Amino acid sequence: MDTDAEDLAGIQGRLSFAWHTEAIDCSFFLPDAVDVAPQLLGYILEVDSPGGPVGVRITETEAHIGVGTAGRYEPGSHSKDRKTPRNASMFLEAGRAHVYFSNGLHFALNLVCSPAGIASGVLVRAGQILDCIALAAARRHAKRPLGKAQALKEPQLARGPGNLATTLGITREAHDGRGLFAAPYRFLPPAHPVQGMAAGPRVGVAGIVGGPEFPWRFWLPGEPGVSAFRPGRNAPR
Repeated sequence: MDTDAEDLAGIQGRLSFAWHTEAIDCSFFLPDAVDVAPQLLGYILEVDSPGGPVGVRITETEAHIGVGTAGRYEPGSHSKDRKTPRNASMFLEAGRAHVYFSNGLHFALNLVCSPAGIASGVLVRAGQILDCIALAAARRHAKRPLGKAQALKEPQLARGPGNLATTLGITREAHDGRGLFAAPYRFLPPAHPVQGMAAGPRVGVAGIVGGPEFPWRFWLPGEPGVSAFRPGRNAPR
């Protein structure tokens, strides 16, 4: 078995126990993000707003680790070297939100893992909209470039971390650093255990962290809203 296969087999081995279906609290996020990310699949995250609560069933996640973690060094994490104003909330205690502006285009939502002082978080990459679909669609369409008038299909609304954050109404000012188990956030357990998961490289990430040595993206197979894979620049195949 080669190194990449060993990495993936190790992850799957840690997930051989029964999937969570019960309510969770902050203690759920105390392990590092590589352990937590797949366990979040199927959970429902709601974010309230003046327009109503938009809820998503999480179908795709991605683990990121940085300063203080015991696992392998991840050169692609924006908390890999030190604490900065941009990544400060990644160092908070487990069970909080880390919201950052990505690529100068959109916000992204990370769920903070590990004890305080350790940079570890799960990027919520995609989900199935369950509540207030009209509000979620209006938020997405409001950000589309002029000339793209064709209505988005429901699976497209929360496909990709920027789109998901947009549908939930996430902003850094309103949501960064907030506890995940108090307003405006709410977590609900899955109605039933997920039947399986897949793991593989990240989407569009450059260099070694976008290749098979970091199979830290997790998704529910067959879900239409999961990101389509595309390799990043100079990422190993």
